[in-house]
Amino acid sequence: MKYLALACDYDGTLACNGHVSGETLTSLEQFLKSGRKLILVTGRQLEELLLVFPQVRLFERVVVENGAVLYRPNTEEIVPLADSAPERLVAALRERKILPLSVGRAIVATQQPHNSNALELIHSLGLDHEVILNKDAVMILPRGVNKGTGLQLALRELCLSPGAVVGVGDAENDVAFLDLCGYAAAVGNALPQVKEKVDFVTLSNQGQGIVELIQHLLIHDP
Repeated sequence: MKYLALACDYDGTLACNGHVSGETLTSLEQFLKSGRKLILVTGRQLEELLLVFPQVRLFERVVVENGAVLYRPNTEEIVPLADSAPERLVAALRERKILPLSVGRAIVATQQPHNSNALELIHSLGLDHEVILNKDAVMILPRGVNKGTGLQLALRELCLSPGAVVGVGDAENDVAFLDLCGYAAAVGNALPQVKEKVDFVTLSNQGQGIVELIQHLLIHDP
C-alpha cells in the first residue's frame, strides 16, 4: 500500500449542494476498512460544516476555514492555526454593506463581485492579509494561510508524509493542498485549471467522483 490517506475538499468534491450521498459515505467507510485514513480540507467554518455533515467523525482530522483552523473530531478539539479576523476589517466591510458576509475564527468570507472591495480594504488598512478565491467565494485570510499549510499540520499530527497522501478537489483554492500530495486528483466537475495540474481526473462529478477515485485506489494500490 503506497497511499495511506485521502485528503479531500468538501463542497463541489465530496458534497453536492452541501450534502454527501449515502453511496459516497459507504465508499468512504470502505476506504477506512482498507486501513487508511481520511482528512477533510474545506473552506467552510466548523459550525456550519457540523450542521450539514454529522458524519465528520469518519475523518481523522478536519482542516476548516481554508487552512486557518484544525479540528480533531474524536476529541472535538479546535486548534486555531491563524490570528483572529481583524475587527477593523470586518467593521469596514459592514460599513460598505458587503453582503453576504461571514466571519469565522480567522476567515472573513463574502462572494463575488466583492473581490476588488476586499483587496482595496486590505491595502488601505495595511493588513498582511490576502484574498483567496473559491469559484464565486471570496475568502480573506492572513497571508500564507491556505489549505496546504493546514494539511501540513494535520499530516504532522498523524505522522504521515505528504507523499503518502492522495488529494482531491475541484476549485482554485484546492491547488495549494493538491500540490502537496503525492498523488493529486480532480473530480469531473473541477475547474479546467485544476484538472490541468493533477494526476487523475474522474469521469464522474462530485461525490460520484469520490466513489470512482476510491475504487481506483483500492484496485491499483491495494
